[in-house]
Amino acid sequence: MKSQKHPDQRVVILIDAQNLYYSAKHLYRSKVNFEEVLKLAIADRLLIRAFAYVVQTKTGEEKPFFEALTGLGIETRIKPLQEYYGGQKKADWDVGIVVDAIRASATADVIILVSGDGDFIPLVEYLKNQGKRVEIIAFGRSTSSKIKEATDEFIDLESDTKKYLLKKS
Repeated sequence: MKSQKHPDQRVVILIDAQNLYYSAKHLYRSKVNFEEVLKLAIADRLLIRAFAYVVQTKTGEEKPFFEALTGLGIETRIKPLQEYYGGQKKADWDVGIVVDAIRASATADVIILVSGDGDFIPLVEYLKNQGKRVEIIAFGRSTSSKIKEATDEFIDLESDTKKYLLKKS
């Protein structure tokens, strides 16, 4: 039987910003309303910490986005975009997210991963084996079906796109 949400649960939220950004862009040609996603994740429980894992480009054009996240009370973890010979670009936060999730699990009852990336299945299984409730929040169509099965609860942002996406300008 799955555990339920209750007001005394201590929650840590880990947001894979790139995963959400590209899902919203490709599925809806829109951007994510992180304020509403944060409210959804907390669900009237005790927020311990919220992290967003973001990528910084050389131009710095994303700085207002980082400031907006910080203004919501979300701590940003920033990694510079790596550019390789031949033009390939990469900034993978998977290991950083996993390390922070394991560290934070010592003081949390619930770990909420805001990402549909199936690479996090071993993390979900580990946390559940440690007695933690694990919730995944992401866009259903771009979320791994295996991670949906592995988690205690999958919350689909596509259930209310008017709420979880920003209006197009």
